[in-house]
Amino acid sequence: MPKRSEDEVTTEELPPRIPTLSSRGTAHVRFEVEGVRYEGVRQLEVRPNGERLVEVERRVADGVLSGPCLVRQLSSPFTYIQRQRMIEEVQLAFRLTHPNIAQIFHMQADEVEDVAFTVMEYVGGPSMETLVCAALVRGQPLSEGFGLYVGAEVADALHYAHTLTSEDGKPLGIIHRDVSPRHIALGLHGEVKVLDFGAAYSVMVGREESPETLLRGDVAYCCPEYLRMERLTPRSDVFSLGVMLVEVFTGKHLFEVHDLPVVAAKETRFRTEVPPSLPLHQMQSLMAAFNPDVVEKAVAHLNEDLKAVLHTALRLNPEERFTTAADMRDALRGVAHAQLREPYGRAEAIKEAARVVSEGGKLRDKVEFGEAGLYPEGLEKHELGLKKE
Repeated sequence: MPKRSEDEVTTEELPPRIPTLSSRGTAHVRFEVEGVRYEGVRQLEVRPNGERLVEVERRVADGVLSGPCLVRQLSSPFTYIQRQRMIEEVQLAFRLTHPNIAQIFHMQADEVEDVAFTVMEYVGGPSMETLVCAALVRGQPLSEGFGLYVGAEVADALHYAHTLTSEDGKPLGIIHRDVSPRHIALGLHGEVKVLDFGAAYSVMVGREESPETLLRGDVAYCCPEYLRMERLTPRSDVFSLGVMLVEVFTGKHLFEVHDLPVVAAKETRFRTEVPPSLPLHQMQSLMAAFNPDVVEKAVAHLNEDLKAVLHTALRLNPEERFTTAADMRDALRGVAHAQLREPYGRAEAIKEAARVVSEGGKLRDKVEFGEAGLYPEGLEKHELGLKKE
């Protein structure tokens, strides 16, 4: 996230219904949709593709504050493909009503006014990316209870999406395709939220197919069949969740770049839509050598029940994985019931998250980060739960 100062935020009256940012990149935007007024608070992120994420406050007609939202604004000018994907994402998201899936409230895409944006649920807690990074910096992974809780909640949300049907009862065939720490976050009360179904695949009528050579999402968390551009199933998301949970439980990514000799990138017909955490050619090399021994090496110190769940989720052959995300959810909850002395839920999760980001944040200036990029770019102390100096 870009660094900013609270003093840089200015008030600027903008045309109604058009949430654009000033040329100085300030976060203050004002627009109105169906009688509800939105006022910008701060710019959270500018993505490599030019999209901006802005936190806004929502006010009803009488001016009463009714809570924060998130505005995702496409770069201007935006392409037809960008606009079409946003429309498809919203059409899909409107169908997803689950407590562990962040909601989309409104969309506007107007080529004449050169504006395209969505208003989404704002999840105020840290992402799993931030938590994993903070845990790594402090030198201690997140707790087993935390990982089991988050993993089961995410699996429950995925199963809901995987089994969603149309009005006439036909399966929509939704696959998230980008289950990764960046797209999982905690709410302010410890609830788990799956974000961004923008890379999702489904068989909804009218949704465009991604080009055969385009890999959407972060390939560092994708399943082997995706890298081979083979048919995806719910078991594909199960594999991605397994990769993420290995990182949560161990503090290390399942696929480590330093395990590979330095080699020149080979030509490939594939291309990635967003910059991946691991270079595509290295991920392809690591996946080519992937087997159960790789998993065992990563999770050797975990208890046997938890290891069994991760091994099942991370089978190279999709047919050997959990049949559904619900099966993985139940397995994770079974381990929690058998291994944890006390129940672990929202209250415990938000307390641990606050402690981890605080402890990790205190060490940021003392740790040599190198090329690992331990914290998301621009993460500031107050975003780690620390007091401003």
